[in-house]
Amino acid sequence: MDSNPLLEAFGNAKTLRNNNSSRFGKYFEIQFNRVGDPCGGYISHYLLEKTRVVGRLKNERSFHIFYQLLAGADPQTKGHLVLGNPQDFSYLNLSECYHVDGMDDVKEWNDVMHAMKTLNFTPEENWAILRIVSGILHLGNIHIGQDDRDQCNFPQGDIAIQQAAAMWDINPAVLKSALSSRTVHTRNSTYTTPNNRLQAIGARDALCAAIYTRIFDFLIHKTNVALQKYASQKSVVIGVLDIYGFEIFSKNGFEQFCINYVNEKLQQFFIELTLKAEQEEYEREGIKWTPIKFFNNKVVCELIEAKTPNPGVFSLLDDVCSAMHAVGSESGIDMKFLEKCTQFINAKQYWWRQGDSFTVKHYAGEVNYHSEGFCEKNKDVLYPDLIQAMQSSQLAFLRERFPEDVSDKQQKRPPSAGFKIRQGAGELMKKLSLCSPHYVRCIKPNDSKKPQDWDEKRVEHQVQYLGLLENVRVRRAGFAFRAPFARFLDRYKKLNSKTWSRAGEWTGDLREGCRIILSETPLGEAQWQLGNSKVFIRHPESLFYLEESLERFDYDAAMTIQKAYRKLVARKHAMEQKTKAANLLKGKKDRRSESRERKFEGDYMRYDQNYGLQNSLGPNKDERVLFADQVLKVSRRLRVERRDFILSVDAFYLVMRANKMGQQFYKVSLRVPLGSIQEITMSTLQDNFIVFTLGTEDVVIENDKKTELLAVLLEAYQKATGRQLPLKFSDTITYKLANGDTRSLVFSQDQSQRAKLKKSGKMLRISICPGIGKDADTAPKALNAPTGGGRAFQPNSAPFGGQAKPAQQQAYAQPVQAAFAQPVQQQQAYVQPVQQAQPVQQAQPVYTAPVPAPAPPPAAPAAPAQPRCRALYAHQGQSATELSFQPGDVITILKKDPGGWWEGELNGKRGWVPHNYVQEF
Repeated sequence: MDSNPLLEAFGNAKTLRNNNSSRFGKYFEIQFNRVGDPCGGYISHYLLEKTRVVGRLKNERSFHIFYQLLAGADPQTKGHLVLGNPQDFSYLNLSECYHVDGMDDVKEWNDVMHAMKTLNFTPEENWAILRIVSGILHLGNIHIGQDDRDQCNFPQGDIAIQQAAAMWDINPAVLKSALSSRTVHTRNSTYTTPNNRLQAIGARDALCAAIYTRIFDFLIHKTNVALQKYASQKSVVIGVLDIYGFEIFSKNGFEQFCINYVNEKLQQFFIELTLKAEQEEYEREGIKWTPIKFFNNKVVCELIEAKTPNPGVFSLLDDVCSAMHAVGSESGIDMKFLEKCTQFINAKQYWWRQGDSFTVKHYAGEVNYHSEGFCEKNKDVLYPDLIQAMQSSQLAFLRERFPEDVSDKQQKRPPSAGFKIRQGAGELMKKLSLCSPHYVRCIKPNDSKKPQDWDEKRVEHQVQYLGLLENVRVRRAGFAFRAPFARFLDRYKKLNSKTWSRAGEWTGDLREGCRIILSETPLGEAQWQLGNSKVFIRHPESLFYLEESLERFDYDAAMTIQKAYRKLVARKHAMEQKTKAANLLKGKKDRRSESRERKFEGDYMRYDQNYGLQNSLGPNKDERVLFADQVLKVSRRLRVERRDFILSVDAFYLVMRANKMGQQFYKVSLRVPLGSIQEITMSTLQDNFIVFTLGTEDVVIENDKKTELLAVLLEAYQKATGRQLPLKFSDTITYKLANGDTRSLVFSQDQSQRAKLKKSGKMLRISICPGIGKDADTAPKALNAPTGGGRAFQPNSAPFGGQAKPAQQQAYAQPVQAAFAQPVQQQQAYVQPVQQAQPVQQAQPVYTAPVPAPAPPPAAPAAPAQPRCRALYAHQGQSATELSFQPGDVITILKKDPGGWWEGELNGKRGWVPHNYVQEF
């Protein structure tokens, strides 16, 4: 990671469209060992835009390192290197751009210095690199003229030459001679010839560009050494190619021509590997297919790089550059180049001349190139005299960058820039051809470098020149997914009982096995085809369906195992609760005969489906609920009033119901944190009354499931507070009201089979027949015995409508249904009596419980407005718990499950809906 600032400083620059554009191609190999761990890396670089060192478009910058050095180096360093401001150097001020918005050159300079330390650069290497970079800036300040004999001269003196020579530790006379003349070797003799102005400028620029390139090569080498420091034997390599994209400016030159040529080659590679290979595979597999026409840019690549019989642009450019000395001016050389191209290029529909420029019809569109400077930049002259001058340096680091032997070997014309780019592109294509490539296409939304700015024409143009339109057309007409029969069958065999069952796996013909799986799915035959060796699936949605079906199968299998385990745990826990509660009450309270067989259900009012009741709890609605049932609350006037009793892990609630305008509403009348309960008091008889002592206002309720409520409450209280909740028994219970007044409950036995309530002043007398006795054993006979179909309290189960603990959340699609079984209708011990007006001195009325009879279930509350969603795709339910729907159907959302399924309602039917098939609104 620390190598990134260093390589960006020397390889990136500000362009017209990007403030940090990579001006070299980087192929980074991430190496993995046999167990899949990264063990090393290697960077290969291609096509460094070295001409940017000596020239560029207006409002662009050279490589970042020049500006970072001038801005971030300390005064002492700058003094030794004789540096000032960017405006002082010709190589930097020619484009009139010195700063980049959002980039701090000082900070970047510090990052570069830190990166050099991380990559183990020695202090000598650091200092040598800074001297060489400074020398490039100084040499660029040389003003080169020409005398009347067409020989170059230096009208402003040779101070810049002396400064550059000092930085490079070279004799100034040797450097000056290498720039102003060159040695020519012929078959029979060797002689020195002076350079004209154009040749001297070309030599100077070529030398600076070559030195910078070789410094960059050294940085890459040092980075690779660092990446291989802890390397082990590699087994797999993932390569990432990052290279500059297609460039079209208002004025395009030699640099854009070279960059676009490389992108043309990459596009050709892309076509060969995707579009063309795609269609060839369909033909090879015997798939029914309608061929799609696309533009094959091979003709454009040959137009640029061909050698014989019809030479391309690069060959013609090299030919003209070899005769530069015979032409009097730069413009004359460039015009001669255009004339040659017009004469020899035959593909006139892809190349044509327009005055002093020419146009190439690339795959990305037509680009007009101005010929000015083409020959000069392509020449890239690095004569032997320049190499020998560098080899004479006393700076060992610089001398090592020029290892060539130019003394006795046969001299050849140095390779041009175009030749090197063509050669580098060829090497890159060879390396890519050894890989299985995948493409990431980057779309630039605007040229203003600002967020929230969308240039539709700019984006449309990029989509066109990236070849995405042809690729999309081929993909739409073709098949998005393909897999060999063996791999497809191995993955999806579980979707069909014929290919996966208890009897074993499919052992027959692989093609037939794939056909069985696909033919028995809702996918139509138009969605898939079987080739000679592969399965082809047309649309991604079809593949998604197979994946979701596979996920659902795995989920159902996991749920079967989990359900059996949870059932075992629930049964055991229910037994433990019943045993504990029975032992607490044994010998202290008369038991009812129903206590022996009663099931612990937990939720007796369908709380998980009652959204109105859930919403009434407000911010506490997500608390995990342990018990829910309707109770009778004794008011301060000793009247019994119906309430909904909710017990959660944190508190218990009493909720009132009211009907307004035909709709039912809920309101929490009391919330009591578990820690606020001081004690619980019950009578010794078989009644169902429970008194909660709270300190401020006590609460009295009656519930026929008092044993289960007590067991769940005691366990929850201990978990919440770490203490045991005191439990008392008395047949005379006095409790306190909110105003400080008191009331009493007096319990007595009679022989009547009907329980009786009688109000007397501040006392409520409760008489009830005997039960099965205080010492009756109501505990389960064995912990392993089933308790019936009911499901007991589970400390880790999901709440009614709340969120489950993270450990219990499901990883697969269909969520678990209600945490408790559907409740059975329970008998109510007492009903609300009708009030009668009686004189004070008369005896109080006796409230007699009616003959127990099954009470109807609570009326379903009117659900508040629920969110809705619209179906995006058709879905066929695979079970009775799933909804089937068509695109456009509007579904009411009842609950969202973290597993990815939503519970919804459509046309009066409730079921589960895959959330990625719908869109909420």
